[in-house]
Amino acid sequence: MRDDRQGRTILPHLWFDEAAEEAAQLYTALVPGSGIGTISRYGKAGFELHGRPEGSAMNVEMHIGDEPLLALNGGPHFRPSPAISYFLTFEDRAGLDRAWSALGAGGRIRMPLDAYPWSERYGWLDDRWGVSWQLALGTLAQTGGQTLTPMLLFTGAQAGQARAAIAHYTGLFPDSGVEGILRHDGSGPDPKDTVMHAQFQLAGQTFMAGDSALSHDFTFTEANSFVVFCTDQAQIDHYWNALSAVPEAERCGWLKDRFGVSWQIIPRHLPQLLSSPDPRVMEAFMQMRKIDIATLEEIA
Repeated sequence: MRDDRQGRTILPHLWFDEAAEEAAQLYTALVPGSGIGTISRYGKAGFELHGRPEGSAMNVEMHIGDEPLLALNGGPHFRPSPAISYFLTFEDRAGLDRAWSALGAGGRIRMPLDAYPWSERYGWLDDRWGVSWQLALGTLAQTGGQTLTPMLLFTGAQAGQARAAIAHYTGLFPDSGVEGILRHDGSGPDPKDTVMHAQFQLAGQTFMAGDSALSHDFTFTEANSFVVFCTDQAQIDHYWNALSAVPEAERCGWLKDRFGVSWQIIPRHLPQLLSSPDPRVMEAFMQMRKIDIATLEEIA
């Protein structure tokens, strides 16, 4: 299963109140070769307004370097969390420093830009919208050639669950596997053998994960999710059944797994289906939990 968007199956997805287009303009200026793709707008092609001005951005497609990313203006319901951050690898110091300055304007620094044992120049911050970023000087070869790598941090009730989550995800998606795990030695607050840092592949894409037993004021939220593009109903059923663990969180192809991570399991041609001029398509979609492709196609 491969998606047309730069060949990716799994895409990070960001939820904003109303700043998706503005954020995309900032993010795509961070790395040379980045850009904004299709922008779908409220009140156009059958998309409901939901109190938004007609023509305002709904979904924004972008890529940072070669890595695709999606953003939605969905309202004030969810806020992003550092439990999922986006690790940016720079091979030049000047580019890193420029990106750090741009992302840090109006944001919050979690770890200052400095030398650390794992990188001669590294920093962690939340931008002005609360989206969390880790920036490091290194080589793209260290991250499978990816400029942007999603990082999952298991904290609070989920602390210590990183290894179980990695095993679950790598056992579910094809072309997956663990590249390496650095474990806590038990000398600090984190129990011995929990994950300090792990790097793994899902559907040929690099991800990172870690545990933290420290007291944090955040956990996973729906504002950071992962879209899984499926080719048919069988694939939707497969991923839905394997991931969904919180029935009350299911809506419009969204679900939450047992670790608290949110996913969107959708057919790759969902935008085409929802662009139907027949309002019954959107009405049916809004009533669905797991997406039923046949029902949408019959109406469209």
